[in-house]
Amino acid sequence: MIPARSPEYLAGMVRELRRLPSETEWVEFKGDNRNPETIGQNISALANGAAVNGKTSASAIWGIEDETHAIVGTTFSPSISRKGNEPLETWLYSQISPRIEFRFNELQVDGKRLVLLEIEPASHQPVSFGGEEFVRMGGSTRRLKDYPERQHTLWRVFDQITFENRVAVEQVGDEDTLHKLYYPAYFDLLDRPIPDGRAAILNALKDDRLIARCDAGGWNISNLGAVLFARNLNDFPQIRRKAIRVIQYRGAGRTETVREQEGVLGYAVGFPRVVEYIMALVPANEVIERSLRRSVPMFPDIAVRELVANALIHQDFNVSGAGPTVEIFDSRIGITNPGSPLVETDRFVDSPPRSLNETLASMMRRFNFCEERGSGIDKVVELAEAYQLPAPLFESPNGFTRATLFAQKPLNDMDKTERVRACYLHACLRYVMKLPMNNASIRERFGIAEKSASQASRLLKESVDAGLVILRDPEVGARSRTYLPYWA
Repeated sequence: MIPARSPEYLAGMVRELRRLPSETEWVEFKGDNRNPETIGQNISALANGAAVNGKTSASAIWGIEDETHAIVGTTFSPSISRKGNEPLETWLYSQISPRIEFRFNELQVDGKRLVLLEIEPASHQPVSFGGEEFVRMGGSTRRLKDYPERQHTLWRVFDQITFENRVAVEQVGDEDTLHKLYYPAYFDLLDRPIPDGRAAILNALKDDRLIARCDAGGWNISNLGAVLFARNLNDFPQIRRKAIRVIQYRGAGRTETVREQEGVLGYAVGFPRVVEYIMALVPANEVIERSLRRSVPMFPDIAVRELVANALIHQDFNVSGAGPTVEIFDSRIGITNPGSPLVETDRFVDSPPRSLNETLASMMRRFNFCEERGSGIDKVVELAEAYQLPAPLFESPNGFTRATLFAQKPLNDMDKTERVRACYLHACLRYVMKLPMNNASIRERFGIAEKSASQASRLLKESVDAGLVILRDPEVGARSRTYLPYWA
């Protein structure tokens, strides 16, 4: 998101851009050209040019003479301009893909009226207008397909510059950098003393790619630094929507919200507090031990911790307008993140760890916020079994990933889908632990008495009939049978 700017900020930005010796791939000066098609093509070209050159934004300015950069003013007014029956801005958004943010600013500089258009850079694929991709070449806007070498360069940029390495804000002074990032948490999490002096602190942050030197002076704060250590995510417009939201509902549906909280701290700073806040909202069950009554959270806190960490780490940051969400209901908790998983949801237990954000994942593991070696989901399933909970549900609805933990439920109250899912995940867990799944292990999983072994046999048959579990050796007798997940 491109934030609203003060008139003073915008005027200063115009003066800085006027100092450029000529137009660039990410900056264009326009006299009074207001053709909607031309504007759309230029948005595409400038967004792509900003990406190639590693810029945090692109700009077009109406009312600046191209060759001399003299302020001549403009009568162009984007707020009242239209394309057909649509407002200009609405029409432009409908023609641009993938969606990027841009903002028209109308301002006065030296007594002349100007329009400054700020444009978000392309992030993971070229930006097109009307189905075609454009690029700036020699001060002109051209079709990207006519310049295959430039096209290859752009795609190489997308491949090499991950979300973590992109710039969240650029050209920030030393003091402001340390103000925007809660750097004491970085050293505390690594169990290192804070170095003496501002320069030593900044160099330590630079070594871990949380910040980088800016060619124009000062520092660029990377998305990695911002998303992990921001004192306030709202200071970073491109990632502010990635703050984690916690919503508590009354009952089983979303019609009545009890409370809602959105985090503002970076993940590394706020993660322990978020988990603590969630566990304070989770309903509790009362149990009696040695004649003493105590409250036990409905869900294991370690399982919640693992799933929240997974949602933060494995989200697709390129999905705009959405971030990780935790929803707490009376008898379940759902943890959702934007982006489809890189492995099938039914293979979460056995698959090696894969993340869209490897650097972020690595740092979260260094801070001990999540399991190494991809064993976090295994632990969630194991804890669900130990607490005699229904099996967790892993889904990928409409480009999102969701994990749901359910409150304790007697076996007789579970439907067939729940029973089969529990047997399947039990088979996966036993397989990765190099242990057999059999009648005895199913009895232990569901708390079935030995005298009711036939009930466990029926559960196994349901799972085999569903195609999720297979017999290891169909030739052996019923008492010796062991089972595997279908993919083993």
